[in-house]
Amino acid sequence: MIFRQLFDSFSSTYSYLLASRQGGEALIIDPVLDKVDRYLRLVRELDLRLVKAVDTHLHADHITGLGLLRDKTRCITVMGEQTKADVVSMRLADGDRLTIEGLVLDVVYTPGHTDDSYSFVLPDRVFTGDTLLIRGTGRTDFPNGDARHQYESIFGRLLRLPDPTLVYPAHDYKGDTVSTIGEEKAFNPRLQVKSVDEYVEIMNSLKLANPKMMDVAVPANMKVGLQQDEIARRGWAANASEALALAGKPDVALIDLRERSERERQGIIAGSLHVPYPRLQENIAPGGLLHELVRSTGKRLVLYCAFGERSAMAVQAAQDQGLTSACHIEGGIDAWKRANGPLVR
Repeated sequence: MIFRQLFDSFSSTYSYLLASRQGGEALIIDPVLDKVDRYLRLVRELDLRLVKAVDTHLHADHITGLGLLRDKTRCITVMGEQTKADVVSMRLADGDRLTIEGLVLDVVYTPGHTDDSYSFVLPDRVFTGDTLLIRGTGRTDFPNGDARHQYESIFGRLLRLPDPTLVYPAHDYKGDTVSTIGEEKAFNPRLQVKSVDEYVEIMNSLKLANPKMMDVAVPANMKVGLQQDEIARRGWAANASEALALAGKPDVALIDLRERSERERQGIIAGSLHVPYPRLQENIAPGGLLHELVRSTGKRLVLYCAFGERSAMAVQAAQDQGLTSACHIEGGIDAWKRANGPLVR
């Protein structure tokens, strides 16, 4: 496995680049906007293809790199389903799996620092965001924080992982880089408590100053969605009502870009072909399945995903390959459901 821990000294943020092999797919966890060029240089040096950019939660101490990484690489942006961010490509829930080629991370909902906090688990390590830190825990005094929820996330979920599990947090302010679950059980001063009430008392007595960038970072991180106005202006978008009229027509091919877990959880538009977004490019290139489908039948491709972000990038890519009748469903399955569009499971 390729694994790189990257540090932003201004916000004391750790970001993590993962891939199963050189030349393969990669994902990055908790990227910082100001470090995007550094991440992309490393991706090129390792001959990787960035396919997913993930935030463990909505950050208050730095501006996320999710949007810029998406714009530069057409990668999928990923957060938990509780996020207040306007649009992310993929929203995860507890028990889901975050996958790229050769790697599967278990998705664990760990609220407390914020109500959209998640941790991601590999067999030998866990990425804990701001929930569990090295010899500390993330603050819980933000409006959407809750010390009781964090206690349950840590004691009920994270500390039940095997003791040798490596702990990689989103921040460290003392120069530490990694710990283990066993070390944190033994030496983390905030975990040496006998009850949830004792933990809540500790967290409520911290009286911490707000992060330096909070007033800038939070609004910016809530507006990371791809601007789709230009796609619509070019006539490459169908709203949910228009999509309902197109569905079922013999000259239309509905293309579902979501991953299998999303399809199982959210439902499917009947008759759709499943082409996961990471496999799109090979399918729209000359000789690919979708390119040949259009060439041989004249069908119009109508692309959709969960919230319209992946499909907006996909329709641009399809147009670039000469598939000029292609369009996408604005707002994705989310908009389709709000328009009472039928789904099958």
